[in-house]
Amino acid sequence: MSKPVVITADSTADLSPELIERFQIHIIPLTITLGDDTFPDGQGFTPLDMYARFRQDGTLPKTSAPGVQELLDFFTPFVEQGCEVVHLDISAELSNTFNAARLAAQELEGVWPVDSRMLSTGVGLLAIEAAECRDGGMSAAEIAGHIESLRDKVSTSFVLDTLEFMRKGGRCSGVAAMAANLLQLKPALEMKDGKLGVYKKYRGNMRHVYRQYITERLQGKAVRPGHVFLTESGEIAPEVVEELIQLVYDMTGCREVHHTLAGCTVSTHCGPGTLGVLFIEE
Repeated sequence: MSKPVVITADSTADLSPELIERFQIHIIPLTITLGDDTFPDGQGFTPLDMYARFRQDGTLPKTSAPGVQELLDFFTPFVEQGCEVVHLDISAELSNTFNAARLAAQELEGVWPVDSRMLSTGVGLLAIEAAECRDGGMSAAEIAGHIESLRDKVSTSFVLDTLEFMRKGGRCSGVAAMAANLLQLKPALEMKDGKLGVYKKYRGNMRHVYRQYITERLQGKAVRPGHVFLTESGEIAPEVVEELIQLVYDMTGCREVHHTLAGCTVSTHCGPGTLGVLFIEE
């Protein structure tokens, strides 16, 4: 008889508290460090707080992954309760979190770490899928195998309003950022082979750019009808968000479009006004 299964993920999954509770997913946070202050990612310090601090003194936080011992301490109570664990992490190409989870799992019986090859709610989509598989009676080994087979069907992308935060974080040169600003270029990034790269550049008013980006990402795609995420980094007008949610519903026929706010780990690199539509293809 299979043991009970617990689904866990790191905080870069960017799931809302309501979704975490609904699907019974346990989250281990990354750490946000800003000057002498440290915060668990997703708890007590929001992207809006981060932007306010940046505009005040030009500083951005640094993020750090949980270590092996921290993950051991996180997994051990579940194992001691007689459960098995399926754990999902941000792409190993972007963070050391998965490697630490893999090393921790070697010390325990029944912990199955999975490299999502995604970030943000791309991880969240797989975590929800894992939770639904758990509720359907699948074993931990079956769930881990299923998630690994599904991850290439996850579409994770974002369009950015500004390159200032990437420039500040050393991921974009000042010249490139200045040129993009002068030309009103809005880069769109997607996850491919576990890495995040630019695949297109839009131009113009962001309300128009958002609609064009979403339309192009969804057009002609066989989107799985269960869950689609519209994930933003903050500071997008509510009426624009409502309009875009309706666009996603109209184009996909999806049962649920989840509007979520990305955590500081993601938002510190992309800045305000970033928006992504994330889904699983059939």
